[in-house]
Amino acid sequence: MQRKRPKYLDLMRIKQPLPAVVSLLHRVSGALLFFPGIPLLLCSLDIVLNSPEGHVQLQSLLDNPLLKVVLTLSLWFFLHHFCAGIRFLALDLHYGSSLQQARTTSKIVFAAGVILTLLISASMW
Repeated sequence: MQRKRPKYLDLMRIKQPLPAVVSLLHRVSGALLFFPGIPLLLCSLDIVLNSPEGHVQLQSLLDNPLLKVVLTLSLWFFLHHFCAGIRFLALDLHYGSSLQQARTTSKIVFAAGVILTLLISASMW
């Protein structure tokens, strides 16, 4: 008996392993850091460096709780991208290439990103 395979895969039903999720989040976080991240950073630097009033204006904007949530999310994007990048550099050097090591380092990267984000964002709130 031959199984009838689906013609189109339902990507929402496929459960990816943790290393694949870390890899996907690394790519997404890099893209989000590049496009909205760099222009927003340059715009805020322009506001701050133009005048003392601009610094006060940006400081009052940063007191908004919604903006603090966005900054915390951006911080997680950066820290996850940083930690996963170190992991991928180690994989390129053939450290942690076995399946068990890849799963373990994926857990470490994910936990490190979350823990570092919580520690750094605690000073922001």
